[in-house]
Amino acid sequence: MLFDALAPSSALQLIGFADVDAFRPIETMEDARSIPLDVANFAAARAVVSLPACRIVVMRSFARILDAAYRMPGGMVILPMTDDLQANFKGVNLDARFFVALRGNDECHYVEPQTNHHAMIIFSPALKDRGWFDRADDLRARVANRPALLHAQQLLLDILRTASVQPLLFETTEAAAHLQEGLLLALDDLFRIDPRLDRSTTVRGDRSVKLIQRIDDYVAAHPTAPIYTADLASEFGVSIRTLGGAVSKVRGMSLHQYIRLKRLWATRVRLLKGGGATVATCARAQGFHHLGEFAAAYRATFHETPSDTLARGRQIRVPTG
Repeated sequence: MLFDALAPSSALQLIGFADVDAFRPIETMEDARSIPLDVANFAAARAVVSLPACRIVVMRSFARILDAAYRMPGGMVILPMTDDLQANFKGVNLDARFFVALRGNDECHYVEPQTNHHAMIIFSPALKDRGWFDRADDLRARVANRPALLHAQQLLLDILRTASVQPLLFETTEAAAHLQEGLLLALDDLFRIDPRLDRSTTVRGDRSVKLIQRIDDYVAAHPTAPIYTADLASEFGVSIRTLGGAVSKVRGMSLHQYIRLKRLWATRVRLLKGGGATVATCARAQGFHHLGEFAAAYRATFHETPSDTLARGRQIRVPTG
């Protein structure tokens, strides 16, 4: 496996996350928000290496819905690290043939139906423009030249292994700059795409993404109210088919499933706060009025009962002497 041969060092930050609650602080720092889709099989990890003008983050992700606000003034490249990657960017299906590039800002709406391995290479604004990015604030997915992609992947793995076993090299500016130059040259090859064969896709916020944002805002503003598809479509001035199609395209599930999942996670957050709350008050605060159905849905999603979550939240906050 990708992380098995690595050990943390002064040059390599290596972190495994046992559950989504341990992973949340990372997302908070990076302006990202995930809704896991498979809590029982959650297993995330990340390895981070810094070079003079870029930072490499290799990630083992998890099945999830992800919203992230990217702020990348120097640019960012995301590469698949295995051949089985599956993801959806704003309704565009991507696999391991693609890599993604962005310079500037973008609101990313992302679905991973499975565990993926990918690398993010985040560049310093001080790095000289190498002509990789067509325009600012434009997230683009490109079909990669296969040999160039394999070479870039291998270089990233070599950098991680070197950081793991020879961390002192990264304290030498010359050695670190040499490693970085090799990676930059590999990315030059990756971006060298014949315009006649270019199958790049601009992934922009379209009507479907904007509808999802309106749904999110509506659910947040009406936490206890029942939400009916026809009423929501009327509220937004679209057809029921358009509304359902937007959720299926961007989130990979039905509107009913999506709203229920959001409310279940909101209830779980409240239960984990512990305090004087009860399961019933937390559930009703998110629109779950049939407690039997709520408990069944909660257990199916989180593989524990709501009362178990509440008890764990209270234990976390019990002061120790």
